[in-house]
Amino acid sequence: VQLQASGGGLVQVGGSLRLSCAASGSILRIGTMTWYRQAPGMERELVAGITSSGTTNYEDFVKGRFTISRDNAKNTVYLQMNSLKPEDTAVYYCNVLIMTQRGPDTYWGQGTLVTVSS
Repeated sequence: VQLQASGGGLVQVGGSLRLSCAASGSILRIGTMTWYRQAPGMERELVAGITSSGTTNYEDFVKGRFTISRDNAKNTVYLQMNSLKPEDTAVYYCNVLIMTQRGPDTYWGQGTLVTVSS
């Protein structure tokens, strides 16, 4: 199983970016899909998650600005980020619960860098 994250880049304050994370491989089923981020010198933190049934949850610092969604046909999770702030600068990682023939496990994407300039 592999997770390929993309969509990061440099954006000005108030701008928008859309991150994607696509899972591939011998996948039987995908469960909860989650985005984390890690700013320089900081610990990795949860940003948002979406269950297999579409229930979403957000950390307070992104509520109203970020939207998580998923396309089950494409095994892909998205993070639409609007009204970006300098403090959103971080490497963003996807984390996905995937069922394979070996059983359930969580997998991490390689991370995609988001830089918000003021």
